[in-house]
Amino acid sequence: MRKVLALATVCTVTAMGLAPVTAQAQWGTIKGQVTVTGDFAPLKALVAKGDAGAKDADVCAAAGVPDETVVVDPESKGLANVVVWLAKKPAKIHPDLAKSKNPEVTFDQKGCQFIPHVLLVRTDQKVRVLSNDGVAHNTHTYPLKNKQENFIVAPNDRAGVAVPSVSLEERLPAKVGCDIHPWMQAWWVILDHPYAAVTNAKGEFEIADLPVGEHEFRVWQEKAGYLEKTYKVTVKAGENKLTPIKVQAATLK
Repeated sequence: MRKVLALATVCTVTAMGLAPVTAQAQWGTIKGQVTVTGDFAPLKALVAKGDAGAKDADVCAAAGVPDETVVVDPESKGLANVVVWLAKKPAKIHPDLAKSKNPEVTFDQKGCQFIPHVLLVRTDQKVRVLSNDGVAHNTHTYPLKNKQENFIVAPNDRAGVAVPSVSLEERLPAKVGCDIHPWMQAWWVILDHPYAAVTNAKGEFEIADLPVGEHEFRVWQEKAGYLEKTYKVTVKAGENKLTPIKVQAATLK
């Protein structure tokens, strides 16, 4: 009788020990980087600091407005604002990511510049557009599937305006502009799953808790378009460090 109980205890402990390992083995995280090969000179500012002739110069030219069309880190050669996303919603999504934790994401305006330049949005979220500027802006969206929006955001509006019409996945990043300050431009990446990332200042990106197996990603940058349209990655359990994606400087000019 003691042997039977001991065996039962061992089986129970083993099962309890294996369960989290088995669950963990279903998911993996990818870490990568997008770098530029060759020389790329920094772009001229869209609005120069102190330019009295700029529209709403007291606000827009106070610090100047950088051109974020192409941003290359001089040390790492990393390319910022590149979007990497899973081409198709997978059959399995990690339980922690099944629903967005935040029902809204924030899209701000400061110094006559959209922040962030590239915004990730899921179809179960709304976008709340804010302003940190003492002048009015308008937010004009250009999606392919969702309803286009065009509305005024009052000066220093920290309550913001909610955009509910992002319930459909977009095949490509959707352009957003300001008709009052036409140099202002940004992108919304609207997806029906959580598996996407935007590269940071060093060109680095991370996408966590992907189901293990082979996946196909899209890699897109606003100046060059698709850097990789069929970027295939085999995701193994745990951390997966990828070979850097290299971009020729000439393709960004």
